[in-house]
Amino acid sequence: MSVILQLPAVGDAGTPRSWELAPGQRVLVGREAGVEVRIDDPHVPRWAAEIRAVSDFWTLTNLGGELPLVVENPEGGGEFVKVAPGRSGAPVPFEFARIRFPTARSTTDLLVFAPEHQHEASVERLRGESTRVPFRLDRSAKYFLVLLALCEPRLIDPASLVVPTDRDVLDRLRGVPGCDGLSPSAIGFHVDYLADHKLRVKEREAVGAESRADHRRQAIVSLALRYDLVRLDDMRRLDATA
Repeated sequence: MSVILQLPAVGDAGTPRSWELAPGQRVLVGREAGVEVRIDDPHVPRWAAEIRAVSDFWTLTNLGGELPLVVENPEGGGEFVKVAPGRSGAPVPFEFARIRFPTARSTTDLLVFAPEHQHEASVERLRGESTRVPFRLDRSAKYFLVLLALCEPRLIDPASLVVPTDRDVLDRLRGVPGCDGLSPSAIGFHVDYLADHKLRVKEREAVGAESRADHRRQAIVSLALRYDLVRLDDMRRLDATA
């Protein structure tokens, strides 16, 4: 039930550094000499954070006084949490996480691997009438490939602000099996079908046609990633050789 931390190698000759924490153990992160996880960069606080292992999860304390600590779920399609300056013992729900420390080299990422989380059986599976699935998607349908192409930039980089246009989606799907013969109008149809029938996104009132289309694509991506309707392992569907 250990929590494992890893800092990437710095430079070609460097090697990654790792730490293993048993439940109840903790480490300090910062640039101060003597901290267990040292990041030698003037942009990192002398004492930046404390990480504590707790059973099958871990907590994060932000010891810095200026910026929140951003913790991303690399497997969650844009999912992240922010720990405000001074916040103590914030529980992090991700089994695999990436803490991003702004540095002179853009960022230094500290990877955290928690044990596999325990899950309870659904009470509804044990008794009573089942709940309907609110977003029922056919993962073999063309509209699902369109959804993947829309979400791809944010799946790869949760900080990305890019939302592909219909033309971008068409170019991305060129050569993907089953997508021969798609046109810009067909992509627009699938986007509208996702927005109106599958995901039922809210419309923005009193906007022009172009702004409305941009809003619909942005809303589709945000909702799909929020509820894990697409994940990184779905990206293989966009492989033109699949």
